[in-house]
Amino acid sequence: MNIEHMRAFIEIAASGSFLLAAKKLHVTQSTISARIKALEEHLNRQLFVRKRNGAELTGAGIHFHRHALTTVRSWDRARQEIALPDELNAIVNLGVQLNHWDRIAAPWLIWMEKNAPHLATHVLSDYSDTLMQRLRDGLLDLAILYDPQQRTELVIEPYLTEKLILVSTTPREVTSGRIDGYVFVDWGDSFRTQHALAFPNVSTPKLSVGLGSVGLDHILKNGGSGYFIEENVKPLIKEGRLYRVKKAPVFKRPTYLVYQDSPNDQKTLETAIMGLRSFLPTPQKKNPEL
Repeated sequence: MNIEHMRAFIEIAASGSFLLAAKKLHVTQSTISARIKALEEHLNRQLFVRKRNGAELTGAGIHFHRHALTTVRSWDRARQEIALPDELNAIVNLGVQLNHWDRIAAPWLIWMEKNAPHLATHVLSDYSDTLMQRLRDGLLDLAILYDPQQRTELVIEPYLTEKLILVSTTPREVTSGRIDGYVFVDWGDSFRTQHALAFPNVSTPKLSVGLGSVGLDHILKNGGSGYFIEENVKPLIKEGRLYRVKKAPVFKRPTYLVYQDSPNDQKTLETAIMGLRSFLPTPQKKNPEL
């Protein structure tokens, strides 16, 4: 059975569209249709019902979906592992939201090198939506991200709740109106909601960024203010380069640990999760229950 046929099937099931699947896989729509036709002929079952607004899985398609995911994931894993040198026996693929490289990925890599030297590691740093897509496609074993989407093949657990505080390059108090130099860092859906409720009279900021490090670098070089992860700006406050804005609301931003429900290598996944939990604050540590 052709792996690329199953990739096409998985992508259509996710997007509900032959056209969107073709764009995602960088092939023509006729190629996608031919792959599904070949797969249906091989299985002797219809997998999709085409409708004007897209495509839906049939009963047979629903049953086949999990098997297709497992097969494609196993194939991709095999391609990775046969390329490993002899001293390494498996690889762990971790995804980390862009704002968390220093705080999560860096200490995790150190922990893995010390406690699991027989494992190869691959870390992808990207936006949460992209990490979620790669988890769904089986290209990541686990990830730390914001706002995960519920999927039957994935386990979602609370990981670390961060505090976002308002800081400025000059001492000041919070105000309800627009402040020159304010940089809006988009920390995700829940932050946008909290921010709008706390500052209902503030117009759209002149500068908005999607990455905390970019916003922080901007205000340090040009002056200004913005909301940032408390742990990241504490050293700058201590040095006197930033000031916490008085009376400003503090927002909480939860991150989540997401991992495969049926991994190809349970022991390797458990080791990776143990490493991620090893440097959590003590009250949030949790023994793996996989």
